[in-house]
Amino acid sequence: MDRCIVLVDAGYLLGAAATLLAGDAARSRLSVDHTGLIQQIRERAQTETGQPLLRIYWFDGAPDRVPQPEHRRLRVMPRVTVRLGMLTRVGGRVQQKGVDAAMHAQLTELARHKAATDIVLITGDGDLLPGVMAAKEHGVAMHLWAVQAADGAYNQSEDLVAEADERQLLDRAWLTAAITAAEPASLDSAVRAAPEPSAPGAAPQASSPVRASARTPHPGDLARSTPSVALRWSSDSGWIDPDDGIPLLDTLTTAQQVWADREQDISVGGEPREVGKIFASRWVERLPPDQAADLLDRLDQIRPRIPRSLDSELLRYAARFGTIANDALDISDDHRVQLRAGFWNGIERSTEALSALAP
Repeated sequence: MDRCIVLVDAGYLLGAAATLLAGDAARSRLSVDHTGLIQQIRERAQTETGQPLLRIYWFDGAPDRVPQPEHRRLRVMPRVTVRLGMLTRVGGRVQQKGVDAAMHAQLTELARHKAATDIVLITGDGDLLPGVMAAKEHGVAMHLWAVQAADGAYNQSEDLVAEADERQLLDRAWLTAAITAAEPASLDSAVRAAPEPSAPGAAPQASSPVRASARTPHPGDLARSTPSVALRWSSDSGWIDPDDGIPLLDTLTTAQQVWADREQDISVGGEPREVGKIFASRWVERLPPDQAADLLDRLDQIRPRIPRSLDSELLRYAARFGTIANDALDISDDHRVQLRAGFWNGIERSTEALSALAP
């Protein structure tokens, strides 16, 4: 058949893009327009192979192979098929399992059945070398695309590069048409100046500067380095206060709204700040009208600490997005800070909207 097929290793494509654009392989550092990215891949594949596209196979990992919001969006796009492997954490790092094996099996099966004359691979995994060699024996032209490496070095298997028939580079200009580095969460909107309280019976401690670091500062770091700022996040030991009757989103949400929320979450990219903002907006919008002003005022008085149960509910909601956490709520300090900063940003915007509607 005179047509082309594209096999995408999403872990390689987005991980390498994050390294290039954000200096960190964490995919949460990216904002991805999946519709635009798929269209770019399709157009480029057809142009470079000179063949119409049959299908794009998108291979990725997910906790327990449960499709995440981005996977649900992708699998309903025309000519896109999503194949999922496992996403696990080993030694604090996220790793894919079964993705390379699935790509190898798909590649050899497509070649054996002569499903296409040209196959494009977007991957750097040398484990696919036997599959590439077998496909060539079946008369398939193999095209290998590489993501531009951040340091100018290779980010693909040398043997895989040597075996490919054609090689192309996805450079920064091409990538940034659909993939951009997410803006780092600004904590300015989530932090309020306030006297820093000390533990009962404890003598005041002098602040100590925090060493410069590439990571987003932990709330504890900021609290120690800035005496005028009290970052009393509910996860901080010693600052777990009663919730004083602050209602949870779950108790404010009807069965009909649950279904509507799930539909909306399909289009949520999973960037921590965005997730926190959506959660907060829903919470404010569903507060009882006769209690909203009082509850928002009480929440504002303890800012930037989020009441313990509401904070836990926020983390559980964030765990639905595999790019942030897993079911064990294994959420990094960076993501927790961004989630909470997004929460307060959502509170601010929703409160302003309510004020504008007030008579």
